[in-house]
Amino acid sequence: MGKKLTITNKIRTLRFFANEMTQLELAEKAGASRQTIMALEAGKYTPSLELAFRIADVFNVPIGEVFECIKEENNND
Repeated sequence: MGKKLTITNKIRTLRFFANEMTQLELAEKAGASRQTIMALEAGKYTPSLELAFRIADVFNVPIGEVFECIKEENNND
């Protein structure tokens, strides 16, 4: 049996606590598009490692406070 990895994030919460930073503001600071930030928040896109670190840097927090990897049993194997 393999394990499925799901990456979740707390970007929306971090934006809220950063004076309600907009998706566009985060995108500009992290060097991404607003559409990319929208997709990340919706869980429809997994960032590159570089972008993940840039987003964490914008909030001045460790990457583990932004992203979490959840391992799930994959019963299809």
